[in-house]
Amino acid sequence: MTAESPTRFRLGNHMVARTGYGAMQLTGPGVFGPPANRDEAIALLRTAIELGVDHIDTAQYYGPDVVNDLIRDALFPYPADLAIVSKVAVRRGTRGEILPYDEPAQLRAGIEDNLRSLRVDRLAAVNLRMPDDTALPDARFDDQLAAMIAARGDGLIEGVGLSNVSLAQLEHALTITDIVTVQNSYGLADRHSQDVLELTTERGISFAPYLPLGWPGEVRLRTLGNPVVHEIADRLTVAPAQVALAWLIGVAPNVLLIAGTASIEHLRENLAAADIELTADDRRALGELA
Repeated sequence: MTAESPTRFRLGNHMVARTGYGAMQLTGPGVFGPPANRDEAIALLRTAIELGVDHIDTAQYYGPDVVNDLIRDALFPYPADLAIVSKVAVRRGTRGEILPYDEPAQLRAGIEDNLRSLRVDRLAAVNLRMPDDTALPDARFDDQLAAMIAARGDGLIEGVGLSNVSLAQLEHALTITDIVTVQNSYGLADRHSQDVLELTTERGISFAPYLPLGWPGEVRLRTLGNPVVHEIADRLTVAPAQVALAWLIGVAPNVLLIAGTASIEHLRENLAAADIELTADDRRALGELA
């Protein structure tokens, strides 16, 4: 296995490119139901691999059951170097609502569901997704971690990850077990996980920012509609989203982009963001936008 470089970082047992692919958008509206065009979704996944993507983020509850099936149908048998990361602790209701599914036995069932649908024996990592309204570790958190550790010990996952996690929860988890990846919301207009990012950087843990451009709405408007972003994009003749992603990948060496899209054109743009060179003044101006 090669050492870390500016273009690669360790994700558990894997050394992956710092730009991967988040598969959440390969569904219908609201991350619910099948895509409008299944053939286009299959083509996008195959194009991602052709372009060098070796890290895909997914979840059984995307759809539900939709995205993992698409990944399997598009890519199985998988490239030997592909790291697939999933997450557990929620499920989707019949109307698309997000419901907890986070008791220890449910976490194990969620991991096994991912393995069956993806047709793999082991995943590179699985993230334990924490609820939005919790920030402190408790006995229940310890029980959940124990279930994830047991799945790792049984060979179902290579590494334990955390998602939507607070600094206190991450610090507590690290007293119990190794954590190979953290997936929190983070971007130009959303720095609430700055303390978590700093700890992962210090500890050599990969940090995969989800919603790097924000959901469509206020946060995304503050990012893509910002005059500073547009000025830099115009000067470099790139898209505003590429500027935001280029800034993000340069924030810390352990950042792994998993920007999602249902468009092959946007996929190419997202991956190309890693090659955009921002000046020190650009980075300073963008860093002041939070």
